Amino acid sequence: MSQLSFYKFAEKDPEVLALVDPERREWSRGELLAATNRLCHGLRALGVEKGDCVAAVLPNSVEMVQLYLALFQSGLYLTPINHHLTVPEIAYIIRDSDAKIFVGAEQFAEACHGASTELGFAPERLFSLGAIPGYRSFDELGAGQPDSLPAERSAGQIMNYTSGTTGQPKGVRRSLVPIDPDTVATLMTGWLAMFGLEAEADNVHICGSPLYHTAVLNFAAFSLHFGHGLVLMDKWIPEQMLELIQRYRVTSSHMVPTQFHRLLGLPEEVRSRYDVSSLRCMVHAAAPCPIDTKQKMLDWWGPSIYEYYAATEGGGTLVSPEEWLRYPGTVGRAWPGADVKVFDDEGNELPPDGIGTVYMKLGQADFEYKGDRKKTESSRRGQYFTVGDIGYLNQEAYLFLCDRKADMIISGGVNIYPAEIESVLHQHPKIADVAVFGIPHADWGEEVKAVIEPADGVEGNEALAEAILGFCADKLAKYKTPRSIDFIREMPRDPNGKLYKRKLRDPYWEGRERAI
Repeated sequence: MSQLSFYKFAEKDPEVLALVDPERREWSRGELLAATNRLCHGLRALGVEKGDCVAAVLPNSVEMVQLYLALFQSGLYLTPINHHLTVPEIAYIIRDSDAKIFVGAEQFAEACHGASTELGFAPERLFSLGAIPGYRSFDELGAGQPDSLPAERSAGQIMNYTSGTTGQPKGVRRSLVPIDPDTVATLMTGWLAMFGLEAEADNVHICGSPLYHTAVLNFAAFSLHFGHGLVLMDKWIPEQMLELIQRYRVTSSHMVPTQFHRLLGLPEEVRSRYDVSSLRCMVHAAAPCPIDTKQKMLDWWGPSIYEYYAATEGGGTLVSPEEWLRYPGTVGRAWPGADVKVFDDEGNELPPDGIGTVYMKLGQADFEYKGDRKKTESSRRGQYFTVGDIGYLNQEAYLFLCDRKADMIISGGVNIYPAEIESVLHQHPKIADVAVFGIPHADWGEEVKAVIEPADGVEGNEALAEAILGFCADKLAKYKTPRSIDFIREMPRDPNGKLYKRKLRDPYWEGRERAI
């Protein structure tokens, strides 16, 4: 079997376009490989050894891609860190990951400097894009080093940290395998093949979500290893994405439903201005997508929208556009080699249509939560693990998700799933974003609360609240309809669409304990 990896493609055709950075500079495969190799040699010169970790707080940039490619062929771990985290949160991840090198960026200087100072990190192991006091320039890492591939190459790993939406982040650490990076990259590209993509051809992947997110970095990396071009956006702007799709004849991306909502919010005359006929595989995941929203995107972008269900820890299921149209709302069936089961709280496997906790089978790439064996074991039933989602399998084994178990509302003994309510509210033209959760109620235990971010130019007031509740009247059962609505200027989401719902919910529960 011929090997598929960025390194092989770059050696074979060094002049082919590999990457367009956020400043629109175009990098050939040869240029990107040379910069990557210099980084490898520079890290080794610092004494970084196989199995060590490099942590980074970086924007979407060519340097972030270079760092990944360098570590992946050097037997090292890369821990990308969410740049929206606070100083103590960043310091915690750097410490917990046992990072030997930390790379930051000037636009996050305060957080990076604070974290490295708190840890007493040695200055010779601190590097930055731009200026951070006490840090060496990122360019120094590869300065004066050879462009050649490093000796004794071996495959590295990404060690991402769970988002922390339900508690302290945990590193998902998988063992390094004693295999060369080209072979491992070849195996990784099989993931893209499951979505119908092919090696090289004329495929171009656009990345508009943060590369610190597990799936986003994986899809970008797999695309490079599959010989595809990569277009990076540092700040995702709906119309700019459409312009880049047209300019570079983009074929694939990894997106979240929040981005769909914002694209659909563009005026029709703006949307129709751009040619999106090149699109083949626009994958989405990470959050529930309302059925109406996905249908509108399929009407606009054609049968190019795929979906999958997985987590930082593993997966999972996937669904093609054609399958989804047969079973609207599904997140798909188990992909080859995977399996999905649904269990009740007593550990009994449920039959089709039985609602319970969703478990996925562990693959060959097993994992553990770094330094937390108890959490690792508590998330498992034999060879299956869960991230706490509630759902069911239909008669044809297609999975449907209801919500996260931690987000489920129990009101008067009845289970209420916020995702269903949010799906309805998202269709209101004056709502930009919404979060639904349970708040304390003396008699029922919990009642339904909605927090809404109004659309641009819309004022959140009592009149809007009444209009929204009227909108829900014939779409939601009375017990599911929010009892009250609060308005917020901006929802606490990370740039990849992950909602930090606990930040909204916790103040209502201060001094109280939820049953879930």
